[in-house]
Amino acid sequence: MSNKKEIRIALIGTGLMGRTHSNGYNRITNFFPELEYTPVLKVACSRNAEKAKAFAEQWGYESFETDWKKVIARDDVDAVDICTANDTHAEIAIAAAAAGKMILCEKPLARTLAEAQTMVDAVEKAGVKNTVWYNYRRVPAVTLAKQIVDSGKLGRIFHYRANFLQDWTINPDVPQGGTATWRLDVDAAGSGVTGDLLAHCIDTAMWINGGIKDVSAVTETFIKERVHSESGKVQKVGIDDAAIFHCHFDNGSLGLFESTRYARGHKALYTFEINGEHASIRWDLHDLNRLEYFDHSDESIVRGWRSILVTDSDQPYMKRWWIPGTSIGYEHSFIHQAADFFESLQTGKDCAPTFKDALETQKVCEAVIDSANSRSWKDTGVAWTGS
Repeated sequence: MSNKKEIRIALIGTGLMGRTHSNGYNRITNFFPELEYTPVLKVACSRNAEKAKAFAEQWGYESFETDWKKVIARDDVDAVDICTANDTHAEIAIAAAAAGKMILCEKPLARTLAEAQTMVDAVEKAGVKNTVWYNYRRVPAVTLAKQIVDSGKLGRIFHYRANFLQDWTINPDVPQGGTATWRLDVDAAGSGVTGDLLAHCIDTAMWINGGIKDVSAVTETFIKERVHSESGKVQKVGIDDAAIFHCHFDNGSLGLFESTRYARGHKALYTFEINGEHASIRWDLHDLNRLEYFDHSDESIVRGWRSILVTDSDQPYMKRWWIPGTSIGYEHSFIHQAADFFESLQTGKDCAPTFKDALETQKVCEAVIDSANSRSWKDTGVAWTGS
């Protein structure tokens, strides 16, 4: 008989992120057996009953539902996991907080800064545990990069640059709106690549390198009109297809960020590089188990970029998995975040990034859009605390 304390999970939204989160919950018991808390997959919710039922059966949820309000009203739910389109995050999270439920929310926190602030206010008023799924923090090589910067090995940081490149919307026949392409609909998404892709880059950057003070940005919508999948009508496209911005960090370093869905040949190229006084590091999602490192203090005849294979048990998270030299994948970052959330329940610490942390990323995203629209520098108002 297990002595573990059960946390009954309600998943709202059964798309790609619903799958990654569910896989995370399902693997915790196997690979983090010492945790005092354990997830119980209580209910999966989707507007389509057939889809919700099939998803629940596939991933091991005890029941399914088509109305998220009924899910939140259930007495047998402790935590609500929000995996829906951005336009529903605020309403669901505020209702869940009022009902005293813990909340795990997909990124970005909301469509706008104003919406995000209402969510932060709601969880703080209710005092409920919360986290936002910025999963790339939990890639072991990225966590190691954070540890290296925190150790001071790089010295003073001069540059942080990142990009996130895709190519899936180049075809003008791709519609906007609906279940599959809501990310192209400004009403559902709030923004395009800024909230979808750059938000990941921004969260990682501030986690590693500190707050972003101000930004100067350019955005572009290459295809101005698309058919809306629900109405069948040709409508103006309101999201950004591409965004570039540079910025100042609180520590005096410069940042350069680029994201687009129009980089032919790139499906999900996410990279970052940090240049410091003494050393530099860089990481590439396509080779996510490696961290490249350059140390100027090396003897000149052997000085150069070295490739660190992040698979040893003394490197972040890796003692949970296989033997040194064997790799893990994208899905493990969600397992790590789910496990960190359950660990936070027994330690009483926050599971970063919290809603409050994600609000700071939202500030930068909004400043990027405002800067591009006004063609001017914009202060972010970020008050980064390092969590």
